[in-house]
Amino acid sequence: MSTSAKAELSAGGLPLEPIERASVDELRALQLQRLRAQLHHAYDRVPHTRKKFEAAGVRPEDLVQLEDLRNFPLTTKADLRDNYPFGLFAVPRAELVRIHASSGTTGKPTVVGYTARDIDTWAHLVARSIRASGARSGDMVHVSYGYGLFTGGLGAHYGAEKLGLTVVPFGGGQTERQVQLMRDFEPAIIMVTPSYMLAIADEFERQGVNPATSSLRIGIFGAEPWTNEMRAEIERRMGIDAVDIYGLSEVMGPGVANECLETKDGPTIWEDHFYPEVINPETGEVLPDGEFGELVFTSLTKEALPIIRYRTRDLTRLLPGSARTMRRMQKITGRSDDMMIIRGVNVFPSQIEELILQISALAPHYVCELGKEGPLDTLTVRVEPKPGQGHDGTITTHAAASLQRSIKTFIGVTAHIVIEPVGSIERSLGKAKRVIDKRPR
Repeated sequence: MSTSAKAELSAGGLPLEPIERASVDELRALQLQRLRAQLHHAYDRVPHTRKKFEAAGVRPEDLVQLEDLRNFPLTTKADLRDNYPFGLFAVPRAELVRIHASSGTTGKPTVVGYTARDIDTWAHLVARSIRASGARSGDMVHVSYGYGLFTGGLGAHYGAEKLGLTVVPFGGGQTERQVQLMRDFEPAIIMVTPSYMLAIADEFERQGVNPATSSLRIGIFGAEPWTNEMRAEIERRMGIDAVDIYGLSEVMGPGVANECLETKDGPTIWEDHFYPEVINPETGEVLPDGEFGELVFTSLTKEALPIIRYRTRDLTRLLPGSARTMRRMQKITGRSDDMMIIRGVNVFPSQIEELILQISALAPHYVCELGKEGPLDTLTVRVEPKPGQGHDGTITTHAAASLQRSIKTFIGVTAHIVIEPVGSIERSLGKAKRVIDKRPR
C-alpha cells in the first residue's frame, strides 16, 4: 500500500473521512460557516439564549471571525436547570426522538434532547471515535456503560452499530456474569468506565483467569477523569490498548473527542461539530492554545439543543493535531468542581490516584474523605492493598506510610491513610465516587 493510501486509513485499517484529512484552513472555514448558523438557530428559537445575547450586547451577525465567539455569553449547568425541563430546546417537543437527563443528585436534573438528525450525528461521531480507537471490521463490542437516561450506554451502542460492529448491550452491574459472557462471546472491544474496568479485572482473577489472556484487544474508557498511570495499570493487567473517549450529555454525550490508537496522546476533538475554547475559570478570559484552564464547548450542528459556550468544568489545555488535523486536548484528569481545598491547598483526586499507583502494594481502589478537626479540614484516604498483600501487616503499614509521605511531599497536605480490606471499597457501576465530604454543613 502506498504512503498516501496508508494516510487515509485509521490504525484499525478502516477508512478515514475527508474532514479528518482536511487542512486547518478548510476546517476553520467550515467551523465559521456552521458557527454562524448555530448562533442564529439558538438566537431565533431559544428565548433564554436571545435574552442572554441581548444582555451581553451581542447578536449572531457580530460573529465575523471565530475569535469573536469570546464576546458571547457563557452557558452553565444552572442555565439548563433554571429552564427545566425543555426551556432551552430549539425545536418543538414533538420533534424530539430522544431525551436524556442527569441524575439530579445535586438539584434538578439537566435535560437534553435530540432530533432524528441529532441522533444520527451522535452515532456517526461515536462510530468515528471507535474507529480512531483501532476497531476492525467484524469486531464485537461489549458495552458496559449504563443504559437509560445516562448517555453512555446508548451512545456507545448506536456508534458501534453505525460502524457495522457487533454489539453486546450489557450495561453496568452483574460483574460475574459480564466476565462469563466475555469469556464465552470473546469480544475484541470493551466500552466502560476505567474504574469499573478494574472491577472486571478483579472478577477475571476471582474466576481463576488471567485477565491479560482474554479476547479483549481495545478498551475505550470515559465518563470519569483517569490518569495515564491508571492507563498503564489497565493495559498491564488486561493486556489491551486503553484509549480515552470524551463527552458530556450537555454537549452531546460520548464521542465529542477520542484518542487515536496510533498516538494515544490525548483525545482529538471532532472540531467539525464542536468548537473548543479554554478559559481562565476565575475570570472567563479565553486563553491561548497550550495554556491550562477550563474547557468550553460550542455545538456547531445540533438541532434540538444548540449549546453556546458551555462551561464543562473539565480542566485541560488545547494542543495541536497529531494523528488528525483537528486539535487535541490534554487528557482530563480533574474538574474545577471536584477540587478539594485542604487547609488552603488545592487537591484533585487524580493527584492521589497517581501517587497510589506508584506504590506496588496498593490497588487503585480508593476514596477521599473530607472531615473537620476543630476549625481545620482533614483528609483521609481509604485505599485497598493488592490481593495477597493484605495479610502482611508489615507491607501494608509500610505502604500507608509511603503514601502519606508522598502526599505530603508532592501535594503539600497531611493525609491520614487507612488500608481497607480487599473488596471493601464500593465498586462503581458508573462514574466512580472518589470524594466523600463528611464536613458539617
